[in-house]
Amino acid sequence: MTTEAISGRYRDLDLWPTVDAVRAMAEGQLAAAAAVQPAIEAIAGAADMAAASLAAGKGRIAYAGAGTSGRVAVQDGTELGPTFDWPEYRLCYFLAGGKDALWKSAEDAEDDAGAAIRVMGEQGIGAGDVLIGVAASGTTPFTNAAIEEARRRGALTVGLACNAGAPLLDIAERGILIETGSEIVAGSTRMKAGTAQKIALNLFSTAVMIRLGRVHAGLMVNMRLSNRKLRVRAAAMVADLASCDMATAEAALRSAGDDIKTAVLVAMGADPAAAKANLKDHEDNLRRAMAVMDSRTR
Repeated sequence: MTTEAISGRYRDLDLWPTVDAVRAMAEGQLAAAAAVQPAIEAIAGAADMAAASLAAGKGRIAYAGAGTSGRVAVQDGTELGPTFDWPEYRLCYFLAGGKDALWKSAEDAEDDAGAAIRVMGEQGIGAGDVLIGVAASGTTPFTNAAIEEARRRGALTVGLACNAGAPLLDIAERGILIETGSEIVAGSTRMKAGTAQKIALNLFSTAVMIRLGRVHAGLMVNMRLSNRKLRVRAAAMVADLASCDMATAEAALRSAGDDIKTAVLVAMGADPAAAKANLKDHEDNLRRAMAVMDSRTR
C-alpha cells in the first residue's frame, strides 16, 4: 500500500531544522489537495446518485470508518446540520469502537467486521440510505464489512480510499480513489490522506446539498440561525435575494419563523402561509418558487 510506504526523502527528518520539516509537511498538504483533482468526476457522479436517492424519501446520510478516517467522516456529517439544516435524524455514524473512539484510540476495533454487520442491522440501514465508507488503506475490515452489508441491504454505498486497487473501491457501488502516496511520517495517514479525505468529503456532501436545493445563488439558504452573527447574515441574504432593504428583510425573517427561503418570498410580497405552500409545491427549491412569484407579478 502506498500510504504505508517509507519515503527515502524523509529518512533523516528528525535531523532537519524545524522550519524545513514544517515546510515539507506543508508541501505534503498541498500534494494532498492536488490528489483530489483526478477524482472530481467520481465525486460528482457519487453526489448525483446520493442526492437522487435522498430526494426520493427520508433516507439517511451515513458514514462508516475507523481511526482518523472515521473521525474525519464524523466531522463532515456534523457540519451538515448547522450549514444546511440537514436533520439529525437523517444522519448516522458507524465508527469502529463506538462513540468513545472519537476522542481516544480504539485501533483494534477496526478489525471487527462482525460489529459493523451488527450495527447495520441495529440501525436499519437499507434502501433510501446512503453510506459513505472512508478508509485510507481501503482494506479496513470494519469499514469494508459495513459497506458490503449496507449494499446487501439496498443502500447506496460510496467508498473513499487512498490506495489504487483497494478492496473498498470494488465493494462499494461508487468507488472514489484519492491516491495520496506515501506520508512524510511513514504510515501517519492523519497527514496527507486525512487532508485529502476531508477535502473529498467536503466536495461530496456540499454537492449533495446543492443538488437537494439547500444552496441558492451560492448562499446557505437552509442555514440555522443559532446566533446573532448568523441572523445578521440571514437578513443580508434575504435583502440581497429579494432586492429589499435590511429592515424589510429582518421583518420578513421574523414573520417566516427564521426560515430564510420563506422570508425571501415574504419580502417579495407573499404572506408566510402562501410562501410556505409555494416552497412545498416546488420541493423546497427556492429558485423555482421565486420564478413562480416573478411570473405572477408580471
